[in-house]
Amino acid sequence: MGKMSRPSHGSGAWHRRCSPSSAEDETMDDTVRDILLATDFSPASEPAAQVARDYARRLGARAHLVHVATDGDADAAPRLTGLAATFAPAPTVTRVLAGRTPAAAIVAYAREHGIGLIVLGTHGRTGMSRVLLGSVAERVVRTAPCPVLTVSPAAGPVAREAEAPRAEVRHCLVCGATSEDLICEPCRAHIRGEILEGKHREERTGR
Repeated sequence: MGKMSRPSHGSGAWHRRCSPSSAEDETMDDTVRDILLATDFSPASEPAAQVARDYARRLGARAHLVHVATDGDADAAPRLTGLAATFAPAPTVTRVLAGRTPAAAIVAYAREHGIGLIVLGTHGRTGMSRVLLGSVAERVVRTAPCPVLTVSPAAGPVAREAEAPRAEVRHCLVCGATSEDLICEPCRAHIRGEILEGKHREERTGR
């Protein structure tokens, strides 16, 4: 199950079922040009990667694939390169971050690069697991300059689109409800509303 949370505003949890319309894609395409995925490369982080991949492809957005380095992460850069290949044809940027606490590193990167949506897993077992575990993910939600979408590994492993069995019951990766699409319409509509609200808030304050 996933959560959609407003930056710097209380809880903002969102749970629903959902299929994106072309009108929503066009509106979001005008707003979100850059999506950030933070990953630790574990199987538990794959549902979040699939959500980010789906948005990047649908919106033609650039995907920023980020890993916060810890000791023993010498292979992080080539692994990010491998992950980036799965996002094709969406453009990607890969970055290994170091020198800050995980939450601060993610938020700072989002601010510096004008990220419109951050996608995080809520659990992980290797490398960057602190980022993907509750307390740090919550800090990202509280301090991020844009909407944050958290995706739980409870959504289960995600089959590649070409391999997905047609007769199998599928579920929205964000809310877990039955849906033929990776992200259902209500979840997408909520995310779109959060992004537009943030944009209007910035316009009102003259930012």
